[in-house]
Amino acid sequence: MDFAFDARTEELRAKLLAFMDEHVHPAEAVAERQRADLDSPWLTPPIVEELKTEARRQGLWNLFLPDAEYGAGLTNLQYAPLAEITGRSPQLAPTALNCAAPDTGNMEVLAQFGDERQRKQWLEPLLAGEIRSAFAMTEPEVASSDATNIETRIERDGDEYVITGRKWYISGAMNPDCKIFIVMGKTDPEGADVRRQQSMVLVPRDTPGVEVRRAMRVYGYEDHYHGGHAEVVFDRARVPVSNLIGEEGGGFAIAQARLGPGRIHHCMRLIGMAERGIELMCRRAVGRQAFGKALAQQGQVHEWIADARVAVEQLRLLVLKTAWLMDTAGNREAHTEIQAIKIATPRTVVEILDRAVQLHGAGGVSQDFPLAELWAAARTLRLADGPDEVHQRSLARRELKRYV
Repeated sequence: MDFAFDARTEELRAKLLAFMDEHVHPAEAVAERQRADLDSPWLTPPIVEELKTEARRQGLWNLFLPDAEYGAGLTNLQYAPLAEITGRSPQLAPTALNCAAPDTGNMEVLAQFGDERQRKQWLEPLLAGEIRSAFAMTEPEVASSDATNIETRIERDGDEYVITGRKWYISGAMNPDCKIFIVMGKTDPEGADVRRQQSMVLVPRDTPGVEVRRAMRVYGYEDHYHGGHAEVVFDRARVPVSNLIGEEGGGFAIAQARLGPGRIHHCMRLIGMAERGIELMCRRAVGRQAFGKALAQQGQVHEWIADARVAVEQLRLLVLKTAWLMDTAGNREAHTEIQAIKIATPRTVVEILDRAVQLHGAGGVSQDFPLAELWAAARTLRLADGPDEVHQRSLARRELKRYV
């Protein structure tokens, strides 16, 4: 394993770091001011579109897609340090580079499983950053960490599918630019094997019977930049049978294929969030005094900063190893490592950010620093893409198999 950056990665890292310093970080306060003046909190601040234009001009666009036909053609190992950099400003940077979830996962699904018409109609405008999308799987009435529980029905009626169900925490759906949903539901809830009952269909937002009902909050935040997390009701919404992605019964397998890259992307960005937390912690420590000396002279603060640095270096190596395995052996062979980073990364980053909040006192929980929002985002990722316990269960089973 060689984790040294190659020439292309070095070039993109340099460009991206400059882009963050010159454009993204200065835009954070501007975006907040602009949002306050918009007619709806779900509209995109004009500065975000300016960032997207500049990122595209600089070639910092669709970096996440390994398929050179659609994206930058980077490997996971090449993309990892770039995603980490965007994690320092998770509200703006991924969107500016057209590398924000859930669009990334949806574009991967369409590129890998969509047909020519579906890619033309939906993938191309997503790649161009002209529209946004949502992935509708999670439901309020069942434990959605087990995808076989999904109750939404997708019933064939002639040349159409009829979709009936209630979803929630559907990321991106509050944004009016969200024009398409990938909906997971059951096409054969009785006859098929439990993992062959589900299918995925494309449902345009303006389809009769689709109601974006309300925004769901996450630790009090509404995540305006990523289009919120909505409750969406499908009341006998009808779409053509040609909107099926892949084959009937293939939804579970597509979901698993989608989650592998998504999980590692989250972990890459989380490391960037931790790095920003460490930076803010250090700046606060040298700039504040308590009880007659700088916080940086307090032994407890030394421990927090040292432990944070050690933890981030360990996580980065594990994420890079996972990226390398995905590139060289495939997602299936990297399954153990993917689960390991999903367990370890958000848990550790939450702890680092929590200490950064503690060091900032009241400021740490205020809107004057990004720490509270970063903490909420990191804590939420212990649930997103499957809770810790699901990954621990699967990982432990793999370990135990060697001894049975």
